[in-house]
Amino acid sequence: MNKLSSIETFLLDLDGTFYLGDQLYPWSLPFVNACERLHKRFIFVTNNSSQNGDHYVQKLRKMGVAITDKQVFTAGQATIFYLKKYDYPKRIYLLGTPALEEEFRAAGFILTEKDPEIVVLGFDLTLTYEKLERACFFIRQGLPFIATHPDLNCPTPEGPIPDCGSMIALITASTGVKPKIIGKPFPEMIEALRERYGLEDPSTVAMVGDRLYTDIAMGNAAGITSILVLSGETKLEDVDATNAETRPDVIVENLGEIVKGL
Repeated sequence: MNKLSSIETFLLDLDGTFYLGDQLYPWSLPFVNACERLHKRFIFVTNNSSQNGDHYVQKLRKMGVAITDKQVFTAGQATIFYLKKYDYPKRIYLLGTPALEEEFRAAGFILTEKDPEIVVLGFDLTLTYEKLERACFFIRQGLPFIATHPDLNCPTPEGPIPDCGSMIALITASTGVKPKIIGKPFPEMIEALRERYGLEDPSTVAMVGDRLYTDIAMGNAAGITSILVLSGETKLEDVDATNAETRPDVIVENLGEIVKGL
């Protein structure tokens, strides 16, 4: 917990860390208030690409969190950043929700089922067999295959539901092709965060989340402080079974313990 005194920017996961579904955890607003009082920056970083950045901003504001549009960064936004930075083609076959489609169109991409030049997979809550069939057809033709994030399941109040990583597994099983994955814990997400938020000094940044293989793995890969909260997916016994790449620097029950540490 001594590491917390030097942290100037907290990168916060959402589901399982700050809220669960539409239910805000009781320790979340005290954490925000403590950060504001101590002039520490907090940025919400989520792999969930089923919604666009504006959705999360509005959701958090309704929960009583006063944030700017720039304080939320999604794997969908990171994917757009990556595709633009590395000059990928604009014609995309996108497996995604209407919200993700809106975000890609606003960024200048052309979403099409006719002669696309790249296939992009998000956490598609509107997924159909027809979409899967088309995506696999295009991927077999040799089109680049990009996925927003690797999460196998998404937490909900009713229990976990299949997420983008499970959809990746299905498409890869059919085509034999593994996608380029952008979101946590991959370097492309780290690169996008560093450039967007000017995170130049790793010793002043912490990643806080409830998943070892995304949140903690990204924090460790980026050389920043990794803080595991036990309010979501990961249990303490899971940490004992993990390897160095996914072993957190700090373990707390929830964000409330960080407030005490601050």
